[in-house]
Order: sequence, then structure tokens, then C-alpha cells
Amino acid sequence: MAQALTDSNFNEVVEQAQMPVVVDFWATWCGPCRMISPIIDKMAEKYEGKVNVVKCNVDESTDIPMKFGIRNIPTILFFKNGEIVDRVVGAVPQAEIEKRIDSLL
Repeated sequence: MAQALTDSNFNEVVEQAQMPVVVDFWATWCGPCRMISPIIDKMAEKYEGKVNVVKCNVDESTDIPMKFGIRNIPTILFFKNGEIVDRVVGAVPQAEIEKRIDSLL
């Protein structure tokens, strides 16, 4: 299962990460978010030890979404060395997420 990303642990989890990080911005009321949630959890298991896959609830942590201009959810940001290298907006197939994660490695 993907780790929770919050305003308070963002620096530690993303900016100081020793490996690429994938951040899923979501909310409990968002239907498309619920559709991709199991995919995100699968990716967290599949890439464990290679990529840190985390989830940020936009209703609970508002600073991070504002910092990155998240206006639509789900939005998935792909970080390498603390910098955004890719972004996906909307519910996309598992293969698309895997392809983008693989490009981080």
C-alpha cells in the first residue's frame, strides 16, 4: 500500500528521497481517484525498493497541491532527484503509469 504524503513529511519523502518518487493527488469524494487507487497500491508493491509511491489527500494536505498547481484530481507527479520530471492528469490505465515509472529508473 502506498504511503501517505502530508504537508509535514513532504520534504523528507520527496525532496530528500534517495530514489524516484511518484505522488498520487486524490480525494475520497473523487470517483476517478477511487478507480486508480488500486493501481497506485499495486505500483507501490511492484516497485518497492526502487520507487517510492505515495498518496496525497488534497483535502487533508493543502500546501503541497497549491505548491505544484494541482487543479484537477487525480493528478500523478513523477519526481526524480526532488524535481518533477513528468505529470499525468486524470484516470489513466495501469500500463501508462508503469511506462512512466519505468522511465524514472
